[in-house]
Amino acid sequence: MKKLIPLVAVSLLSLTLANVAYAADVLDKQKEVAEKQQEVKAAQKELVQENKKEAVERGQEANESMQQISRASKIIGTNVKDAKGDKLGDIKDLVLNPESGQMAYAVVSFGGVFGVGNKLFAVPWKALHWTRAKEYYTLDLDKATLKKAPGFDKKHWPDSADKWEQQREGLDQFYQVNP
Repeated sequence: MKKLIPLVAVSLLSLTLANVAYAADVLDKQKEVAEKQQEVKAAQKELVQENKKEAVERGQEANESMQQISRASKIIGTNVKDAKGDKLGDIKDLVLNPESGQMAYAVVSFGGVFGVGNKLFAVPWKALHWTRAKEYYTLDLDKATLKKAPGFDKKHWPDSADKWEQQREGLDQFYQVNP
């Protein structure tokens, strides 16, 4: 029995030390896994940013192409949809800057039933993105946000360059475009 007690004590001590070493290994492995997860998240975030950048560049190229060569009669009546493809309205008119000759706004009609009670929105041309294959413009807003946009009814258009200019800053801020 005297030989058994030291043997049991040594065995218990060995098990304790092995458990401590095993626990340290587990902690090291957990740290490695956490570091790998952070690396994967960073890589995913970078990939998402690259995809967004590429999508913006493709959209800008298509938008520039459509804006440079389209007739007004082809643009008026074109649908405007949100990023998910849900219809927001359609383009009723175009507003040009007579000094620069550049397109300033697309007037988009939204809401109402069969054209009654709809609201008109002067959307900065830069905020619209042409989808060449799908033949509509996209606007990076949802319906709820568009309802809050500054607008006017068809009987009360801004009737002078000064009134358009007064609205320009607020519209550019709302639609988050650079003048």
